[in-house]
Amino acid sequence: LSGPGTFTVFAPTNDAFAKIPADALNGLLAKPDDLKAVLLRHVLPNKVPSSAIPRGSTTVGTVGGEDITVLRNYNTIKIKSSAGSAKVILADVAATNGVIHAVDTVF
Repeated sequence: LSGPGTFTVFAPTNDAFAKIPADALNGLLAKPDDLKAVLLRHVLPNKVPSSAIPRGSTTVGTVGGEDITVLRNYNTIKIKSSAGSAKVILADVAATNGVIHAVDTVF
């Protein structure tokens, strides 16, 4: 993500990573391709501030090639993927190459 372009990262917090069972986390760390797929599932190839997320359900493609669904209900933003769901708990953290939205769960 240090390359050119703009990105949106749905970044799991430390507490989100702490929810992952140790065996599952160690399994991911032992399989770099699987870990990469999980991480890239959290990244969009363009900058999407929370103000640009419409109400309702929107399907978007991730950098990893997977589609995720972004759901907005007034001020609540949730993400659903094939691996689970998460809630945005801190939106619009500025980054030099995009925006970060902190989420409560690794999805």
